[in-house]
Formats: sequence, structure tokens, C-alpha cells
Amino acid sequence: MSGATDPQANVNGTSPPGRVESITFPSSTKDKLAGTLYYPTDYSPSSRLPAIVLGHGLGAIQSMGLQCYSHIFAARGYICLTFDYRHFGLSEGQPRQLLDTERQNADWHSALRYVRKLDSVDAERVGIFGSSFGGGHVIRVAAEDDKVAATIAQCPFTSGLRSALQLSFSSLPVTVARGVADMLFGWGNNTVMIPLAAKPGHSALMNSPDAEPEYLKLVPQKDMDRLFHNQVAARFALKILLQYPGAKAKHVKNPILFAVCGKDSVAPAGPTLKYAKQAKKGVIKHFEDMGHFSIYVGEDFKKVTKIYLDFLDEALPVKGAAAHL
Repeated sequence: MSGATDPQANVNGTSPPGRVESITFPSSTKDKLAGTLYYPTDYSPSSRLPAIVLGHGLGAIQSMGLQCYSHIFAARGYICLTFDYRHFGLSEGQPRQLLDTERQNADWHSALRYVRKLDSVDAERVGIFGSSFGGGHVIRVAAEDDKVAATIAQCPFTSGLRSALQLSFSSLPVTVARGVADMLFGWGNNTVMIPLAAKPGHSALMNSPDAEPEYLKLVPQKDMDRLFHNQVAARFALKILLQYPGAKAKHVKNPILFAVCGKDSVAPAGPTLKYAKQAKKGVIKHFEDMGHFSIYVGEDFKKVTKIYLDFLDEALPVKGAAAHL
């Protein structure tokens, strides 16, 4: 399997406007979380700038496109932090590839605490950006933390049932069997794995026709099989039906933008549109011709990032933002 050839330029040809710094910060346990800070060109240590924390989706790591959004936002004047969840990528946590929604939710809160303590960040002006599974996380995080100034939920996972119904019916018996086996016998580091993305009919958490080729295309070549692994502990396959982060939308008090893909093969648009309408300060952008993976690349990426910047100009403005264009 092959991924993108250049982790900096990546599929969108973006590049950082200012300094980029690899960091670690504490999680809610002894495990360290790995992140990357992106600074605007005119950043100085004495700055008091707004910031955006960015997190990815199902089994993904920060280098799978989050840098593209960070480059765009940093060019506007924001300090950006991307991070890997515990058990994934460069972050610590055993066993590896364990997808635990409660731990990932806690990791979001840990990232917010870290960013708000930076001397160069205005702690009252911090937003969050989540995509896919991370898009569901940010809805919940924004509902739990009223200090989040603005939220962008891109192609968000909002309904476990509706996402599960997107899977090939023929693959379900094997998927359930793997989940049960991991629950019963997956102790310590001896986990039973299930692919994240596979071809239609094959057991995986995503097996729509576009899932395997388009998802894996986001992985930088240098990270394939080193930091990224196309599998997770199978126990999550039994828990997905219990996940309804979209239901938290009605509790979000501050501005939140829902970027909904009309042709989403992983997180169907219907439930997300229903939940989004319940947000008090919700902004809904329904991209009827976009798919779950097309939004990350090419013209679709350019279209949505322009809309994101317009939203941030209103909800989380940077002083003199026009100068950063």
C-alpha cells in the first residue's frame, strides 16, 4: 500500500507559513501525547494570538492531512496544534491501536489545557477543528467546555447506528466475531485486530467502495507501517452502536460550523443535518456533491477552507486578519 509521497506538501501542496515545532504534552494518564505546533509568519513569543486545536478521525494520525488545515489557519494568524490520540501515531499508550472514545475525548481536553497555558496564546480565544470521528468528538467537547470559542466539525461522525448501516451486510458476521474475540481474549497487548478500511464485502470499520483507496491515500509514505497501521482493536466494532456524539449538539453554546458531505459513505448526512439544526449557534454548510474523503483534497479542500476562514473571521477573529491573506 502506498500513501502520499511528501508529508509537508502532501496532497494539497500547502506549506507552513511560519515555524513548526514538534512537542509532547501530558494526557490524563502517565502517557504523553505527541503534537505539532504551527505558528504564523509574524509570530513572536510575546504574542497573544487565538489558537485552534485540530484532531483527526477513525484510526488516523495527525500527518494524514491535518497539517493542510493548520497551514491555512496559521497563514491567517492562528497558532495551531495537531495531535495524535493515545495508542496511535507518535503518542504513547499501550496496547497500540486501541480506539477508546472516552480516552480520545479526554485527549481533546488535555490538548485544550496545554494550548491555553501557552504564553503566546489568548486562553479565551481557542477553537477546535475535528474531522470524521474527530468531528463527532469536537461536538461533545464543545458541549462540555463552554470556553471553546468556536468549533468546526468536518464530515462529522454523529450516529453509530447510521454509520454501521453503511457497512456491507456480508461482512458483519466476521466483524462481530472479531469484536467478541477481542472482548473475551484481548487482554494486555494481545489484541484481536480489525482493519480500519477494506474493500467492499471485507470485514472492516469502513468498507465502502471509496474507503480503502481514498483513506490510505492520505497517509504519507514515510508513515505507512511505521506510525500508521490500517487496523484497530476489534472490540470497538461492538461499541460503535452506542456512539451518538451528534446528540450533544443541542448543548453547544458557542458558534459551531457543521461541514456536511452529501455523498458521505461513512458518516451519512441525514443524522448530522438533524443534529446540527439543534445547535444554538450552529452554521450548516451542506456540500451535496462531496464525499467523505474528497473533502480533504483538491478543489473540495480549497472550497471548504475558504468557508472555514469566513466562519472563523466572524466567530474567532484575528486582529488584522486581512494582512495574513
